[in-house]
Amino acid sequence: MTSQTTAAAAQQTAAQTVRDHHERLVRTLNDHAVTIRRAVDRLSAPAAVQKKLVAFCTDEVLPHAAAEEETLYKAAAELPEARLLVQAMRREHVALRELVAEVESARTAGEAAAAAGALDALFSAHVEKENDLLLPVLLDTGVDLRAMLAGMHEHLGAQDQGSCCGHACACGGHGDPNATAEVVDGELDVRPLPPAQRHERIFATFAALALGTSFVLVNDHDPKPLRYQFAAEHPGEYTWDYLESGPQVWRVRIGRP
Repeated sequence: MTSQTTAAAAQQTAAQTVRDHHERLVRTLNDHAVTIRRAVDRLSAPAAVQKKLVAFCTDEVLPHAAAEEETLYKAAAELPEARLLVQAMRREHVALRELVAEVESARTAGEAAAAAGALDALFSAHVEKENDLLLPVLLDTGVDLRAMLAGMHEHLGAQDQGSCCGHACACGGHGDPNATAEVVDGELDVRPLPPAQRHERIFATFAALALGTSFVLVNDHDPKPLRYQFAAEHPGEYTWDYLESGPQVWRVRIGRP
């Protein structure tokens, strides 16, 4: 394989990394919005889920958008064929922030569901433009996406290390592909596992829990994104209690009430 082919493959891998992270963000935001809508359909107050959606956007979606503006958008704004697109997408970032504020300030179930639905629709359409329009332009003009990802990593900080390094979730290091993790003395230590295997193992352990029991997750980073996934997939069906919060080790007791 020539160096040129290797570089092109690395560029495509970098682009796919961005798309994979976008997919996770879109899926999680959509899960929260759907949960709010279902709560309203059941005539239940969606306040708890409303807070989770705002927290997810504040902790992940909006910082990701800001990092994109300082990296991908800044590079694309220098290209004549992408300048207007970048202007429009920056305006959509403003609209996203306004909609998150609307979700947070909603005082009725109807207001919360409407704002969450609008936020979900806008973010899905926005990400589609990034994937289908912005990334291809950057690739075609030879912009170094790998350097862009490193720049996003710097702007996001440690909370998004995994996704910027090519993983679909913020799972820290790379791990041993042959490693296994089992519950020992009530603890599930996933640190030896590759990032791609961690969430699957954690959810399998949770699925095996009897009602009223729990296990302690041991990890090498704050598993906030995992908590959002639990909130989206198992609302009201789990407990989450931090026992240790870094800086090297995090322990979280996850239970089935």
